[in-house]
Amino acid sequence: MSSREDDALARAAVDALTTQLLLAPKPGLPDPRDLAARTTRRDHGALRWSAKALAPGLAAMAASARRTGDVTPALRAELGAIGRCAEHSVGLAGGGHRGALWTLGLLVAAAALGPRPGARDVLTVAKRIAAHPDRRAPLRPSRGSTVSAKYGAAGARGEAKAGFPHVRRASAALAAARSAGATEAEARLDALLTVMSTLQDTELLYTAGPLGLRHVQAGARGIMEAGGTATPEGAEALAALDADLHARAWSPRGSAGLLAGALFLDSLPVA
Repeated sequence: MSSREDDALARAAVDALTTQLLLAPKPGLPDPRDLAARTTRRDHGALRWSAKALAPGLAAMAASARRTGDVTPALRAELGAIGRCAEHSVGLAGGGHRGALWTLGLLVAAAALGPRPGARDVLTVAKRIAAHPDRRAPLRPSRGSTVSAKYGAAGARGEAKAGFPHVRRASAALAAARSAGATEAEARLDALLTVMSTLQDTELLYTAGPLGLRHVQAGARGIMEAGGTATPEGAEALAALDADLHARAWSPRGSAGLLAGALFLDSLPVA
């Protein structure tokens, strides 16, 4: 793999994140309706701009994986260091995307390690990378790790160490909705709701607690049980959940990052 291919992987990951940002309506999440940050308190234009700041860091992660050539503790440490630099750059560009950076960084590095790997191979390799501890990581606990410890939730690290099961579920939901004749936007929304219906989202646990998390999961599950967003009943339930979460200021941000991961895998050539 060449530096040109590293850049291509980074662009594909940023495109996946931008695609996720453009999707609407996303319950409780920033979308194009939030041009003035009226609803989610996150300016949508600023989020799209800061997403582009991920590209250099993601390309560096791909190059690091290509140069190392194998899953090692040294690679894990280097990816962590690059990720922290990328997070700083994104902060200077407007912030956001921390969960997406973690997911996409591991997936990009995993994709760079193999000769044109398929989605299943990428997730398996990403799981192996995440299994190594980042010995250079700051010792101070993050909000996500604190919430994970408090409630016993897997969190972002647990999701990665398990091989991103919710990315797999999102990918399966995408394929199922497309096969059923849904539009691409409906298929992507179904993938997002599939993740929301079961993910122990630490952001939601922090802001809404366990009862709030279960409320969101039940709402997402109800939409899918109504036939998904392509049906009139599902679309009506989606609108109701969207209004409810915006009114409560509850944001399932973990689900958005995992959807971006699924969209990145979807862009890879079929192995």
